[in-house]
Amino acid sequence: MYRRILLAYDGSVEGRLALREGARLARLCEAQVCLLAVVQISTGIVVAEGVYPGVVGEQSEVYKNILAEGERQLRDIGFEPDTRLAMGDPGPEIRAVAKEINADLVVIGHRQHGTLARWWSGSVATYLIDHLDCSMLIGRMEVSDAEFDRLKPSYRVPE
Repeated sequence: MYRRILLAYDGSVEGRLALREGARLARLCEAQVCLLAVVQISTGIVVAEGVYPGVVGEQSEVYKNILAEGERQLRDIGFEPDTRLAMGDPGPEIRAVAKEINADLVVIGHRQHGTLARWWSGSVATYLIDHLDCSMLIGRMEVSDAEFDRLKPSYRVPE
């Protein structure tokens, strides 16, 4: 089924749901996992960087911590994830990494946006639907702590 799964992770509630659902699916498929966090570099960030140097660096640090949190969760359940931090527009960055690793599936979270926000910034999901060469899953299923813990590899005591 799926051999390489890209988990796009931003540390949000929706991102955490997607991470857990994607990890559960990856375990079932015995797939390799790549965890990606994207620091969105918007026009506002670029302008702020001009006024307050270091804003982009601060954002990068925040996302490095988010990426480390996701990596810890995946390692705790037995994965050796390929972790990546990208900067730019999330849609094209996710697509580029998916293509680079030859992903079979991309898992993303989804946050509700109003019509104006969707019009103003566009939708990452809509972009990916139009541009990915693989399947995409919008992770919304709640995976309880107990169920997530059951994903940990079980070790047998040597006889």
